Amino acid sequence: MIAGAVCAAALAALTAAPAQARHRPPHWEVKATGVSEARFRGLAAVSRHTAWVAGSRGTVLRTTDGGDTWRNVSPPGAGELEFRDVEAFDARRAVVLAIGEGEASRVYRTDDGGATWTESFRNTDARAFYDCLTFFDSRHGLAMSDPVDGRFRILSTGDGGRSWKVLPSRGMPAAQDGEAGFAASGQCLVASGPKDVWLATGGAARARVLHSADRGLTWTASDAPIPAGDPARGVFALAFRDRLHGLAVGGDFRPDQSSPRSAARTTDGGRAWRPAGGPPPAYRSGVAWLPHSRTAALAVGPTGTDLTTDGGTTWRTVDPGSYDTVDCTPDLGCWAAGERGRVARLEL
Repeated sequence: MIAGAVCAAALAALTAAPAQARHRPPHWEVKATGVSEARFRGLAAVSRHTAWVAGSRGTVLRTTDGGDTWRNVSPPGAGELEFRDVEAFDARRAVVLAIGEGEASRVYRTDDGGATWTESFRNTDARAFYDCLTFFDSRHGLAMSDPVDGRFRILSTGDGGRSWKVLPSRGMPAAQDGEAGFAASGQCLVASGPKDVWLATGGAARARVLHSADRGLTWTASDAPIPAGDPARGVFALAFRDRLHGLAVGGDFRPDQSSPRSAARTTDGGRAWRPAGGPPPAYRSGVAWLPHSRTAALAVGPTGTDLTTDGGTTWRTVDPGSYDTVDCTPDLGCWAAGERGRVARLEL
């Protein structure tokens, strides 16, 4: 109840006009990571104090003091890998995904805060390219690859990422020509609750969101009203606050191309998606619901951060900084990460 009251007050301040705010409203405060050459597209917020980021050049960082200091906990020998997703259970246990064709796609797990890592999966199929991973709880999780033999490929773990197996593809709808996921923010595959999971796509004639209610064994597909029809366009990120209410963001990631319809929302678990009436003004690659709110969320991208207070119907820009991904925790710990080692926490 206290957290909910604090969030309500913070949301009121965030949406207030500057002249009405007695103090500086909630804002992103950039945290010095000591790393400038990495782009962090993977982010796992554990709390206001603890967060993990993963990015280019095999870089993984962790903070346990709210971003004041960061420890480089990169897996040894991973300098040539591109980490695009990280899922953390606490300050000691985390799983990271490296993306790419063939053996470039790998999964690592740590149980000691990144002091040591174990490679738990290495892709040996040259046709597969893994994009994202997600967990339902500390044991059960999935990772997804772009289509192989005409269907998206799903990996499953039941032991917290220590081992993985490829799920049967018979419950997966056929992929469209050119359809793929986007390894842009670690949010192209997201779970909510014990069994529901959604997968975002683009690149084909239509952008789609696929849903499974049985941890990836069977899937249904729905069209999303975000433009596709090009390898650079589609749905890049999803966020669900429960099994019914979800947000989708994306567009065209090329900076010289417009993204006039870059957000959509659902209230029925993804069976139907409606376009935002006032979408973000440009491509967005990450999205997260604000904690303890049924209507407020943040979307981020290279040209700024946008806020919705009506469940994704309308959005307005609240910060011009460049971020690729965003994640929030129940104790009001919202984090964002992106290019040039940039990480920020939402200060209330």
